[in-house]
Amino acid sequence: MTDPSADDDSPQPAAGRSADRPMMRLDDVLKRAGLVGTGGQAKIWIQDGQVSVNGEVETRRRKQLFLGDVVETMGQRVTLDESFFDC
Repeated sequence: MTDPSADDDSPQPAAGRSADRPMMRLDDVLKRAGLVGTGGQAKIWIQDGQVSVNGEVETRRRKQLFLGDVVETMGQRVTLDESFFDC
């Protein structure tokens, strides 16, 4: 008998990333943390290479961030903890 999941072509979570972990997009993180006033400002900063995630410049505003990720911009740093995802 074969494993039915072996033929499953659906995308799997990246290694170390679980589908049940809270996730937030980079542009939303900047807004929620109060680092920018608008989504338009977040877009500009990200596209201009003024934002880093875990020490790497990130230019994708929809980059998915998870618990423990560190965002830096304009000399400010935000580490995503559990309280960050509470709505």
